[in-house]
Amino acid sequence: MADADVPGQGPGDGVVEEPSRSILRSETWIVLALSLGASGLSALISFIGSVTKPGGLKDQAATLNGSHAPGRPWLDLAWQLFGIATALVPVVLVAHLLLRERAGGLRAIGFDRRRPGFDLSRGVALAAVIGGSGLLLYLGARAAGFNLTVVPEALPEVWWKIPVLIASAVQNAVLEEVIVVGYLLRRLGQLGWSPLAALAASSVLRGSYHLYQGIGGFVGNMVMGALFVLLYRRWGRVGPLVAAHALIDIVAFVGYAPLAGYLGLPTP
Repeated sequence: MADADVPGQGPGDGVVEEPSRSILRSETWIVLALSLGASGLSALISFIGSVTKPGGLKDQAATLNGSHAPGRPWLDLAWQLFGIATALVPVVLVAHLLLRERAGGLRAIGFDRRRPGFDLSRGVALAAVIGGSGLLLYLGARAAGFNLTVVPEALPEVWWKIPVLIASAVQNAVLEEVIVVGYLLRRLGQLGWSPLAALAASSVLRGSYHLYQGIGGFVGNMVMGALFVLLYRRWGRVGPLVAAHALIDIVAFVGYAPLAGYLGLPTP
């Protein structure tokens, strides 16, 4: 009897082998290429375009949530929902990969419903600290000419505006924290990276896909990324980080229009 026909040795026996380092390395590159790694490269190209354009950075704007079909609200809504849903596909891929290695899916990185009170309470506290200091850093960087003017939203006044902004904020939080913190740190650890090197990689990646905002956006998000890595290692969960990130973005997206005039920023 051939080895392939021996129970416990054949290709269809149900035995799951641990993936090799080469497979894990390729898998990580694929996940990043389909998500925030590609966003980092796009942000770099955008930044080069901004710094080589006549005029200062603060005189240029980067709009985060804009209309995809001006004057056609239902079509615009369809595009908004399509963009939010497809942006989360890499998270579904990560969940599948973690299930395949018998790690328990997203539960392995602490993105589940086991500790909602813990996640929300720490997320609220973290959002209060990061949100206030982040706003001051942004205003300072813009005043110094290191940052573009970031316009969090420029959507028309339609009934679905607030729900879409909230959904966009949650999507950003889930995508970034699951991939840049939970998944990436797990994979880099499996590949033998030191804790310091993994922290640096996660932080630089987070800063890279915010580079379209300017130097201030890059540095500020690197610092935030380093803090999030340290807190993830302490808590063992990305849940609080997702909650904090979502709250920060919700306040920025929904609160921009009424606060822009007080801060001397362009109104949508």
